[in-house]
Amino acid sequence: MRVCVFCEIIAGRAEASVVHEDESVVAVLDHKPATVGHVLVIPRVHVVGLAEADDALGTAIWRAARRVSGALRASGLRCDGVRLSLADGEAAGQDVFHLHLHVVPRFPGDGVVVTADWKKRSRELLDQDAALIREALA
Repeated sequence: MRVCVFCEIIAGRAEASVVHEDESVVAVLDHKPATVGHVLVIPRVHVVGLAEADDALGTAIWRAARRVSGALRASGLRCDGVRLSLADGEAAGQDVFHLHLHVVPRFPGDGVVVTADWKKRSRELLDQDAALIREALA
């Protein structure tokens, strides 16, 4: 198994610029930021994706992201808005397989682009999709 860089950061064996830490998560600046101030909220426990995280861990990640978001706005760094992003799985763009939430300061002209082929779906298809998801949740 490859060494997990986030586990190494949490253990203090790899360098990181820590902005927040508590008993559940560590928040560090991304070394390849989308914008200045781009933070990663990383759980202390190694979990690969959302399905492995329990509700308490999800709450801890969200709480830290909310606090970091407010701090970014108050920090003096350019931050007119915040985008939260979590890639769960390789197909979603996850490249470090330790769950983490991106907290990205946004401002007009920042160069960050989110693209997709946005297509409207009919209500009938949306209802069919919803039924499948509801069934899977049961």
